[in-house]
Amino acid sequence: MQDTDLPIAHLVLGGARSGKSRHAEALVRAMPGPWIYIATAEARDAEMLERIARHRHDREPQWRTVEAPRALVAAIAAAPEGAPVLVDCLTLWLTNIMLSDEDVETACRQLTEAVARRRRPLVLVANEVGFGIVPDNALARRFRDHAGLLNQRLAAVVDQVTLVVAGLPLTVKGRDR
Repeated sequence: MQDTDLPIAHLVLGGARSGKSRHAEALVRAMPGPWIYIATAEARDAEMLERIARHRHDREPQWRTVEAPRALVAAIAAAPEGAPVLVDCLTLWLTNIMLSDEDVETACRQLTEAVARRRRPLVLVANEVGFGIVPDNALARRFRDHAGLLNQRLAAVVDQVTLVVAGLPLTVKGRDR
């Protein structure tokens, strides 16, 4: 695959444990490194701390990890020109924004604008949360609504959207890989 064949921005969606992160990492690894991994997880409990440590350990040495639990727009802007960037995951970033009482609408608008401006390979990972039941509490419903709207906004500005189901990538927008 030639670099010119790669989409500039690619949104990879899927449910929990669907294989979306593995697929997104493979897309980035198909490009010349070094690769930038923008991680958005925040360790709020021991189980998440363990997950983060496992992900760090499993990542190949060609990855340069940038921790950006909330400063995602700045991390994307700071990535070196031409470096393939993976953001994993937007759903965790949105959670961090909501729990820190930041203005979600402004943060999502700024992220969408940053993605639209980026002129180098960018792969974004997010959960598709709209396939489940309606949550039973207001916070979870607000989260689901914000996540769905963010995914829609980003899908409108990226070159390609892939939905991963049971480890199988399905092209929703753009060309098949």
